[in-house]
Amino acid sequence: MEMANGRLLLRGWAQRNEDGESGQALVELAISLSLLLLLMLGAVEFAQIAYAAIEVSNAANAGSSYGSSSCGYAGDTTGISAAAASDATLSGLKSFTTTSSLSCKCSDGTAISCTDNTTCSNSHVIATVTVNTSATFNPVIHIPGLPNTITLNGQSIRACGGS
Repeated sequence: MEMANGRLLLRGWAQRNEDGESGQALVELAISLSLLLLLMLGAVEFAQIAYAAIEVSNAANAGSSYGSSSCGYAGDTTGISAAAASDATLSGLKSFTTTSSLSCKCSDGTAISCTDNTTCSNSHVIATVTVNTSATFNPVIHIPGLPNTITLNGQSIRACGGS
């Protein structure tokens, strides 16, 4: 009797799948998994680009931190560039560049030259260090219609002797 029931069950299964729906679930699974994989790869690529952008911004912050730590370091463009480059440790960044500038003004808003030794009348001099960083990032996945390299920029502005 069990054998007969087993045959009946087997026949019933075979008869249910004779209508052409036996592979429908497999096809749906393949399509769903491929779309899910594409979505996951896109999310990973977006996260890598966001992380690289944060690295470039943090490098600008490290450079301006070095330049503003002492007014003597504010004009040290080599030291500022070295501080920024040592902070940008992401291996995917290409052609990393740093530019820095020093600007001075009186606390009343009057712009002056930083080499001007005159004092501001009724105010004091505020020296500001501006550091700009730039790098290109090569995404792992190249999507047609999107650029193969992405330029990332960072900027940090700090007052000399302050944070």
